[in-house]
Amino acid sequence: MEIVIILIIALVVFGPSRLPELGRAVGRSLREFRNATQGLSQEISQSVEAASQPVQEAKPAARPAAGGEGAPEKPSSGE
Repeated sequence: MEIVIILIIALVVFGPSRLPELGRAVGRSLREFRNATQGLSQEISQSVEAASQPVQEAKPAARPAAGGEGAPEKPSSGE
């Protein structure tokens, strides 16, 4: 019932020639709003999924062979 009253008031205020134009503008605005909210909810969902996946630990770097170049020096026990 309320929507009928609103439509009658809109018809009186804007006139029959501008009413279809206003309807199209409202429809476009609603479509853009819906698309924007869907995009935002998809971004949030992807972020939540990425955050909930277990973090893979980094593999340790390859160690050089013992006695090779770059091997750490061992302190001598007898001086």
